[in-house]
Amino acid sequence: MPVEKFSFGKAKSGQEVQGFKLTNKNGVEVHLISYGAAIWKICTPDKAGRIDDITLGFDDIAGYEGDSPYFSVSVGRVANRIARGKFTIDGKEYSLATNNGPNALHGGIKGFDKAVWDASVREQTVVFQHVSADGDEGYPGEVTLVAEFCLNDDNQLSLEYHATSTAATPINIANHTYFNLAGQSAGVIDDHVVQLNADHYLPVDSTLIPTGEVAPVEGTPFDFRESHVVGERFSQVDGGGQPGYDHNFCVNGEAGTLRLCASVSESTSGRQLRVETTQPGVQLYTGNFLAGSVAGKSGVAYAQHSGLCLETQNYPDAINQSSFPNAVLRPGETYRQQTVYTFSC
Repeated sequence: MPVEKFSFGKAKSGQEVQGFKLTNKNGVEVHLISYGAAIWKICTPDKAGRIDDITLGFDDIAGYEGDSPYFSVSVGRVANRIARGKFTIDGKEYSLATNNGPNALHGGIKGFDKAVWDASVREQTVVFQHVSADGDEGYPGEVTLVAEFCLNDDNQLSLEYHATSTAATPINIANHTYFNLAGQSAGVIDDHVVQLNADHYLPVDSTLIPTGEVAPVEGTPFDFRESHVVGERFSQVDGGGQPGYDHNFCVNGEAGTLRLCASVSESTSGRQLRVETTQPGVQLYTGNFLAGSVAGKSGVAYAQHSGLCLETQNYPDAINQSSFPNAVLRPGETYRQQTVYTFSC
């Protein structure tokens, strides 16, 4: 079906925030906005045919420009954490804002999530583009980034990022959608059943920086190789001083190839989510820092564990840990990654 356009209001900068609605023959809808190249809504049927929005977020642009916990936005230049907000490339040290305790998080104070991206439509695909200037948030090189969203009639939402840079720079782009398969206003996701295609995970320190160890999940609360109710082991996991997960899992298979990453289901609605990615890792985050203080869509106060994220990514702090996958994009190279979400019931 044709992509529908709408206005999502104006940002504080005065820029118009564009909206786009993708619809397939099965009635699945994906609503996108140019602020943060974000997924505003994903509306899917449950087993009784009732349509509901399964993503957390806000009703208007003011919410996204306020104290937002990265609801459904594209984050970067480097998603996740960089230890102490410092890194070195080719012998030169760079310093970033430390906006998450002692560390840099999700690109800094004004990362890609807080930019109004240029937007266009190419057939059934919405294309967002953003240019990050040399020195933006302390990062070297001018980066040109493109995000492409496409929904097909197999209920698959494909998200592709690609980027180039004029100088060597760290890069790690991720989408930060919070899912609640029972519906965005349904409460906690503790009863969601999760399976991860990961034999290993990254243990972290008290500030959620990986220790450098790539540890087997076997015999730990991080073993999701078989399906588990996600909340049954929250109390056994320290997710940054809160119960729940905020950890990178190392996706089995060859990075750069599209392969199964995660499966999620919710029994009341019957909804299921399948995630495939080309990325080496996925961050399972279970909304540990939601506290009911944020009024989301329809005024819903999102309590702790109201949504879960599956952030497909490179390993956190990879720029500082030589044993992790390469995190540097150099001139003449193109960064590429793809994630495919499949919805069913």
